[in-house]
Amino acid sequence: MKRSLIFLLLLPLALLAGCKHNPKKPKENPAAASEIEEGFKQRWVEKRAADLMALGLRPDLSRQQAIDEFRERFGYTHAANNK
Repeated sequence: MKRSLIFLLLLPLALLAGCKHNPKKPKENPAAASEIEEGFKQRWVEKRAADLMALGLRPDLSRQQAIDEFRERFGYTHAANNK
């Protein structure tokens, strides 16, 4: 009986203990999505341009073609509309 009473008294304390440590949500960074998209664009364009150069295309033309292909494939992103 004594053990069950102690358990019943400590159970709510254990369940509510985490709520006091971080009562506020961290602020979201509104620029996070744009930063992620830009990073994705840079990596994608670099990879695609390298693939095109390996096929024999000039570096300047391969980069431009990679950018054009990115805009075509990922036009729904903000990064596709930025230069």
